[in-house]
Amino acid sequence: MPKPSDTLSIHAIRLLPGQDLKQELDKFAKTHQLQAAFILTCVGSLQKVCIRPANQTVPLRLEQKMEIVSLVGTISPDGMHLHISLSDAEGKTIGGHLLDGNEVFTTAEIVIGEASQLKFRRETDSLTTFKELTVYPRNKPNP
Repeated sequence: MPKPSDTLSIHAIRLLPGQDLKQELDKFAKTHQLQAAFILTCVGSLQKVCIRPANQTVPLRLEQKMEIVSLVGTISPDGMHLHISLSDAEGKTIGGHLLDGNEVFTTAEIVIGEASQLKFRRETDSLTTFKELTVYPRNKPNP
């Protein structure tokens, strides 16, 4: 039976003011060749927001300082699916799909896990017609 340390790798990064949250995560994943990654936690703040709320086609863009309350999702070599929740100065919360254009205000402290025995791929699902997560064992080739 594998030990947890044999099956899970942990990465931690801190983004700086002005960096784009999604673009930097994508760059990190490619640089470290992450195959089956997921967000464990993220805290920080944004000064520009670009998300796609549920069942919408047009992005919501805001230029205001907001706290990152949560960031969750999966990261594969061929794409990521991330959702973010943000809180404004009054504590009101919004959320949706993370898009390019989310600019860090003070910091974004992110911890990423990777399942070393798995490979994530984003493949078109015949039912939804969207590129959805497909999970493969890492030691076997994709079908």
